[in-house]
Amino acid sequence: MEKNTPPRSTIRLTRRGRIALVATGAVVVGTAVAVPLLTLRPGTKEESRPTTLAVPEGLRASEIYAAIDKALALPAGSTRKSLDKAALKLPNEAEGNPEGYLFPATYPLPAKTTPDKLLALMVDTANAKFNGAPIAAGAQRNAMNVYQAVTIASIVQAEAATRADMGKVARVIFNRLERGMPLQMDSTINYALNRSALRTSESDTRIESPYNSYQRMGLPPTPIGSPGEEAMRAAVNPTAGDWLYFVTVRPGDTRFTADYRQHQRNVAEFNAQSKKSGARPAG
Repeated sequence: MEKNTPPRSTIRLTRRGRIALVATGAVVVGTAVAVPLLTLRPGTKEESRPTTLAVPEGLRASEIYAAIDKALALPAGSTRKSLDKAALKLPNEAEGNPEGYLFPATYPLPAKTTPDKLLALMVDTANAKFNGAPIAAGAQRNAMNVYQAVTIASIVQAEAATRADMGKVARVIFNRLERGMPLQMDSTINYALNRSALRTSESDTRIESPYNSYQRMGLPPTPIGSPGEEAMRAAVNPTAGDWLYFVTVRPGDTRFTADYRQHQRNVAEFNAQSKKSGARPAG
């Protein structure tokens, strides 16, 4: 850590939030619901067999695998095993790992749907969104490849409390990378620990993992979830600003600043709010 960077154990950059939206239809993009949405065939013998599967923004690949298993009434682990035979058109940087490329959308589930074909459709949808203008051009303009843009967008998706905050969160990521500062994002710790906690303890920040952005410099080795279109746009068009820290003090009130002392005051206010609600304060 650079000498002008406050101790890792004292920085709490983010608090996670989500917007709930529902989309319907076949391969509809941009859905953002709390859990996978299964649309059933009412009044038929196939009532237990859904007709569509909605993949929410921000889901991890492991969660999508489980959702596909459930939707297709397959034994747990079937979709993950199907990766070996799935013809996924992933970038070389992914090394066969579809994390970040299972695009959030509502997908049709015809009678002969198989996990490998559904995964291939999700990846094809992602490629159609990511590899054309303006995403690919925006990534190049920011001196990064598309895979790096998807990785940044996945963090933005996990960290931004609202869509309006996404561009600012992206700018914090860029500013920290440019200054040689660790990202220190709680969402990457959550990914490493396979959880979705709102608070990260000091011991959490010491775990040995390539996804520990408190200890490791630069971006994590892969995306940490499936970003939607808004997060992707933010990743290649971050809002202009000098911010290095942010914390959501209360719902709808996320404070961004470049001043560490101001950030400490914001965190103190967040802790006061947490104390009122009985939650454990940030460190």
